[in-house]
Amino acid sequence: MKLAARTYLVVILVFLYLPIAVLVAMGFNESPLYALPFRFTTHWYAALGENAKLLRSSWNSVFIALITSAIATGLGTLAAVALSRREFRGKTLLRLALLPPIAIPWLITGTAMLVFFFWTGIGRGFHAILIGHVALAIPYVVLVVGTGLTTIRTDLEEAAMSLGSRPVSAFFRVTLPLLLPSIVGAALFAFAVSLDQFVVSYFLATPGFSTLPVEIYSAIRKGFTPEINAICTILLGGSMVLFLLFSLFARPGAPRDRR
Repeated sequence: MKLAARTYLVVILVFLYLPIAVLVAMGFNESPLYALPFRFTTHWYAALGENAKLLRSSWNSVFIALITSAIATGLGTLAAVALSRREFRGKTLLRLALLPPIAIPWLITGTAMLVFFFWTGIGRGFHAILIGHVALAIPYVVLVVGTGLTTIRTDLEEAAMSLGSRPVSAFFRVTLPLLLPSIVGAALFAFAVSLDQFVVSYFLATPGFSTLPVEIYSAIRKGFTPEINAICTILLGGSMVLFLLFSLFARPGAPRDRR
């Protein structure tokens, strides 16, 4: 039984990571057609430095993802605190309303946003993509931060207030530092959701402005080159560095009972 479980785990890991390993390896292959035998080269990274269109779309994706992460984390954290600590009419309905944006296929969401933005006069472009990404990222932030709030003892904040601290000051000095690992994790989650978003970006982008997923899609239709592998490898490396930094410095504590 243990052997079967381990074999199943190995198969799942190979299924998940083998395509990524092939993508990274082919970025160092001399052949533009991914032909074998493998011949090591860094030519495609040098060519990437001269591909202004691909670099510009990569910067667009990172820039939008950074802004999305900041806005979604701020709004989502406030919403999570309100849902966790406050009682108000419609609270249950609001909790339920956070789930459909995660469960509904992004194709439907992107089409609905396109129709809504044209109907309201918002239109397409950078601002529309940013609004769409923030709207998609906020539910993830609320869920992650809300889960973090369940591990924090409320009596610590109450103890601070009993010693003369105001509610706002008690929150920022007691609860927020304990909640920081969850907030950082939510911010990284929002960043990843925005950076990886294709459908909404494709529907809301204007001619001359595109994100990296949209540019990769266009490159596949016109002629795929290993420069795509190079930029994906760089982004993958950056993502792994962020993940390691979060693992080293955040160090979330073990869950504690709320009282």
